[in-house]
Amino acid sequence: MHDIGNCVNRTDHAHSGAILAYNILKDMGMPVEERTEIMMAIGNHDENTGTAISDISAALILADKSDVHRNRVTNTNLSTFDIHDRVNYAVTNAELELNAEERKVILNLTIDTKLCPVLDYFEIFMDRTMMSKYAAKYLKIWFELVINGTKLL
Repeated sequence: MHDIGNCVNRTDHAHSGAILAYNILKDMGMPVEERTEIMMAIGNHDENTGTAISDISAALILADKSDVHRNRVTNTNLSTFDIHDRVNYAVTNAELELNAEERKVILNLTIDTKLCPVLDYFEIFMDRTMMSKYAAKYLKIWFELVINGTKLL
């Protein structure tokens, strides 16, 4: 539901999505306190305009910003891939693991470097990675990024 605002416009989708979600949840009978918290989380999940403001928003950010994987790519013509297609297609495995004992969340990626260099991942995911780091910090846990077996954060 957090990306529902994309049906209006990709630009500022978090804010329009928050309003749409609020009204849907209201129509479903959700209590105002709960729908307000969900609305605020959705409205703050975009890396350009948002930040973690609650436990729910921090969890949403961590889940959303770790969403990189091959089956996101709908374009089947490799020769026409843009950088987003190339990076997503190159990620052959993505796991977001919570280690409660060590109080950390680990994003473990396997990137096929024959399809794209790891640097391409950072070209489009650096802001998202930093947002994940700050969301984890909000939750008082550590964010760790591991790519192809190498710990980077």
